[in-house]
Amino acid sequence: MEPFIGEIRLFAGNYAPQGWLLCQGQLIDISSNEVLYALLGTTYGGDGRTTFALPNLLGALPVGQGQGPGLTDRTIGQSLGVETVTLTQAEMPAHSHALFATSDTATTITPGPGAMLAMVPNPQGFYDAGTANPPTKAAFSSQAVGVAGANLPHSNHMPTASINYIIAITGIYPSQN
Repeated sequence: MEPFIGEIRLFAGNYAPQGWLLCQGQLIDISSNEVLYALLGTTYGGDGRTTFALPNLLGALPVGQGQGPGLTDRTIGQSLGVETVTLTQAEMPAHSHALFATSDTATTITPGPGAMLAMVPNPQGFYDAGTANPPTKAAFSSQAVGVAGANLPHSNHMPTASINYIIAITGIYPSQN
């Protein structure tokens, strides 16, 4: 079956067959591809005088244009998404951290994972809630009140299998209904 000009297909080869080009965002001369230019225009790039661009589907997943229920609008030619994401505090789910304490006397002063608050064997420099004039600032160990995490981006990829997208440059002109 002869393809429509501008039709995009998946192709398992590492080249574009005759009458097709790889969808890699390359600039094409309008003068040598006037029919395809009439369909695409500068939707995907180019200056519109001498060149236009093919869709760039390198490492990208095509989605339908428009707005589905509960989704944001997608316009033809629009690219969205990023490969990695660094979550901010505002994007983290609400959660809490447990604080464990005991009335036993502490055996170490080193805080860490799984550590508990305990009675201080030598309370010098500590203030209890009944102290009349406690200091306004108290220094805490960075291990006890430090920031967790490395603030590094994580991969934002779903499982994929790479394959080439090709676009027909010859074939049947797709007339409108």
